[in-house]
Amino acid sequence: MSTPSSPLRRRITKVSYPWVQKLHAAPKLTLPGITLVLALVGVFAPVPVGVPALVLLALLLGWLAFLSWPAVTTGPRFLRIFSILVILLFAVSRIATG
Repeated sequence: MSTPSSPLRRRITKVSYPWVQKLHAAPKLTLPGITLVLALVGVFAPVPVGVPALVLLALLLGWLAFLSWPAVTTGPRFLRIFSILVILLFAVSRIATG
């Protein structure tokens, strides 16, 4: 893994380390399970519960994308950004349609 270059990246990486360590120590299906639960709640729950679940899912994926950004190439970077944007646009559409 490459070393973080900016002070912000170093700080976020340092603060995130205990959480990443806990996720790594958890059973392998923990992170996919959390992702699935947040997505299902975001899609099927009423708007006051679903939208925060979608925003939380986007934040989780954004955090993981930020941490892994130096280690991935352009293609996966685009897909990560695209998936986060799709989740946020779906949250906005849920708000708009009420």
